[in-house]
Amino acid sequence: MGRSRVNFQKHQKNSTGHSYSKPPSKKEDENEEKRSSDEETSDEESTSHQNYKPKCRLTMFDFNQCNPKICTGRKLERLNLIESMPLASKFHGVLLSPLGKETISAKDRQIILESGLGVVDCSWNEVDRTPVARIKANVHRLLPYLIAANSVNYGRPCKLTCAEALAAGLVIIGEKDQAEVVMSKFTWGKEFLSMNADILEIYAKCENGKEVIQKQNEFLERAEQESRDLKNREIDLPPGFSDESEEEEEEV
Repeated sequence: MGRSRVNFQKHQKNSTGHSYSKPPSKKEDENEEKRSSDEETSDEESTSHQNYKPKCRLTMFDFNQCNPKICTGRKLERLNLIESMPLASKFHGVLLSPLGKETISAKDRQIILESGLGVVDCSWNEVDRTPVARIKANVHRLLPYLIAANSVNYGRPCKLTCAEALAAGLVIIGEKDQAEVVMSKFTWGKEFLSMNADILEIYAKCENGKEVIQKQNEFLERAEQESRDLKNREIDLPPGFSDESEEEEEEV
């Protein structure tokens, strides 16, 4: 699948670093192709937005490392929702890439509206050897913590496809309508926006990348605390419930 090759901020307080997830095995890639071909909508489907005129130009720098049949970026290109640019081209917009030092935020809105939002498309297996620096982009940005909804990495943090990465960036800068159009082309697209709705809304209200990371860390700390509280919570059973159950089991 056309995975977004975007580094994400580490999920610790005051973090400024970034990391990649472990590359999938060959078997995982084969399963990915099967699931993607089964679950993605066809190019002729989802025509409710065919007359929609996007505000943001979307761009993809494709290193031709993904299977074109299951690449989300290629699919968006076939639907004329994204433009594939040669690696040697100069890109004046904001590029979601591992070279970013700051997280995308509302501060980037104007430059994206004027010059576009781009994404790097390459394989996890080749990411360490991918010359992303060859892309001549003015601004590189990271993405904050988000949960993937694609059919292969469902529920995994930060394992987004190109389509998910672009949609997230659009929501963060206040272009939710265009993000919904992009995600409407995939059967799992609405789920991505739905499961990340709360945190994306928080990110969209932040003025800059530093505030985005601050809110991200606060969100994760609350989630961790809720998880700990749930584990520590005792289940109150009616008096004698356990004894009665044991007696019934003995009789049986």
